Amino acid sequence: MNPTSPLFAVARGVLGVLLLPPVSLLLLALAGSALAWRGRRIGGAVATFSICTILLLATPMVSGLLIASLDQEAIAAPAVEPGAIIVLGAEARNGPDGPDVGPLTLERLRRGAVLQRATGLPLLVTGGPPGPDVPPLALAMRAVLENGFAVPVRWVEPAARNTRDNLLLSAAMLGRDGVGGAYLVTHAWHMPRAQQEAVRFGLPVLPAIVGRQRRPDGRLTDWLPRADHLAMSWLALHEWTGLAAAALGL
Repeated sequence: MNPTSPLFAVARGVLGVLLLPPVSLLLLALAGSALAWRGRRIGGAVATFSICTILLLATPMVSGLLIASLDQEAIAAPAVEPGAIIVLGAEARNGPDGPDVGPLTLERLRRGAVLQRATGLPLLVTGGPPGPDVPPLALAMRAVLENGFAVPVRWVEPAARNTRDNLLLSAAMLGRDGVGGAYLVTHAWHMPRAQQEAVRFGLPVLPAIVGRQRRPDGRLTDWLPRADHLAMSWLALHEWTGLAAAALGL
């Protein structure tokens, strides 16, 4: 299957959902429960292991360590004179007036607006349609920057389906205007993969990180499971899977 085809992107997304926790572990727990119901002792052990792993992934301790492992993997910044600021889209939401940016995207836009005011460099926003018959995320990103933060947007890249597309299409767009390097705005846990894709497509970038998570220090609350930390563990594992796939050329 062609890695650049929409069908490949869909298949990759479905596999990502099925293979990553918590779905993969829940499926394993169901399989273990079925084996235990049939009298197989191994089934109970499999189900217990899966549930305990999900609980651990939901703790601030484990999610924090996973996120920190990505933060340490950022590629060293190249010697480049940036001529633009690239802001990568994350997720979308339904706002009161229609499609809108989600919280992660909004954090990146705020970082991009602050950087634009400090440097005066032109902005590029990138993000394709988050679903069928939905406007590109990049259009909502431009509206927030121009109407909410009062900073201009020069380039809008509306077709990217994933991080690979974000950097491939942004590099081509900037290259046509003679821009050979840029600041790259995204979260710390996403920066290693984003930088890797930028290098892959010949675009030198300087990281402009959107904050960092608190490193767990072993306090009692670091071991109390929470749903939001299970989501953070999923994000970290998703990024590591993406790094591995990029290393294999997928």
